[in-house]
Amino acid sequence: MSEPIQSVTLPPPQNPQQEGEWLRASLQQWLDNEFLPEDVNQDIAKRASQVFVRQRMEGENELIPLVMAILTEMQSFDFSKSFYSEFAIANAVGDLLLDSLGIDRCCGA
Repeated sequence: MSEPIQSVTLPPPQNPQQEGEWLRASLQQWLDNEFLPEDVNQDIAKRASQVFVRQRMEGENELIPLVMAILTEMQSFDFSKSFYSEFAIANAVGDLLLDSLGIDRCCGA
């Protein structure tokens, strides 16, 4: 029987706005590098970071609920001018956060 996915807890936020700015810049860089730099990437990164900051300020420190909140709220974003979807954005945010914590995300590790 497979083991459930371990929960990942982020440290309590010291400066949620600074974390949000880091996430916005990191996500925009990821978006620009993954396909093509597009103007809409800036809007996507800004919206995702706003959701992230709000969740952190409300006391959410668990990775999975943070990613799910971004997924849910990005469903209302207009992705028609982008190569991406809310799923790609939520997954990218999760990967960026895991990388920032030094957690290997390869192969279920």
